[in-house]
Amino acid sequence: MTRIVLAYSGGLETSIAIPWLAARHAAEVIALTVDLGQGKEVLEEIRDRALATGALRAHVIDARDAFARDYLLCALKAGILADRSPVAAALAHPLIASKTIEIANIEQATLVAHGDPAGSGSPLDRTIRALDPTMTVLAPAGEWGMTHEQQIAYARERHVTLPVELSGLGDRGSAPRAVGVKSNEPASVDIAFERGAPVGINGVMMPLPDLMGSLGIIAGAHGVTSLAALHTSHDALERAAIADRGRFSSPRIGELYLRVLRDGHWFTPSRHALDVEADAVQQQVSGLVRLTLFDGECAVGDVQVIPSPKTIVLARED
Repeated sequence: MTRIVLAYSGGLETSIAIPWLAARHAAEVIALTVDLGQGKEVLEEIRDRALATGALRAHVIDARDAFARDYLLCALKAGILADRSPVAAALAHPLIASKTIEIANIEQATLVAHGDPAGSGSPLDRTIRALDPTMTVLAPAGEWGMTHEQQIAYARERHVTLPVELSGLGDRGSAPRAVGVKSNEPASVDIAFERGAPVGINGVMMPLPDLMGSLGIIAGAHGVTSLAALHTSHDALERAAIADRGRFSSPRIGELYLRVLRDGHWFTPSRHALDVEADAVQQQVSGLVRLTLFDGECAVGDVQVIPSPKTIVLARED
């Protein structure tokens, strides 16, 4: 039989894509979900849903470290995390595209699919084609012409079970959720940066994925996401460290990064050149930023610029 690897988010569009692709192409459908930090329980539920919906196999690939190191950090240095939710979703596309091709090669499949209704015009579609021009890319959500209500009816007819919170989101990305036990008291958090990269929180040095996890718990208790906290603190430090942001700063680079993402050109020399330029900017951006978190708000307190990253001392003054 024909074998298709589907980039599977667990949302409405990719869920009904499994029976739709199987019927339309007389195919075996292999589901692929990329772990970007959704959480173990969520990923297990997504995998079980794919198999229950008819996928022959359901792969879940842990890419949390790569996503933080090679994608979110680039976006932070370029200053494009201000939009947070849309940018975070767009940043996942190049990584999902590369993993989809990787699994397709392992499964000996020459067809891959995704759930973006934009079809061949979507960044995910463009990136897959750019990475492997020999791969046939299918975009069922751009073909079937079903309204949202018709998609739900189609799912019910084929006994596709969807959680309530996903039944109407589709597969183009949703807002990062703030996680944590809600607190009624304001909290302060210190974030240390070296050359534009966050390296420590509240006096403790840690790798970026661990830092984001810790920050997510602290900030989430006040209705703030880790991405929002990182962008706010990094932007404040950059503004303090670079006097003339118009001449030598990341805003101009950010516009070019967004264009690269939209056009599906992440894996090109153009993006690598932007990385070099952004890193040059960030050589000046080292120091400590204190944030106050409360009731969904993230306010900047003290900002300390440190000329040499070697002089950073991670210590809180409570």
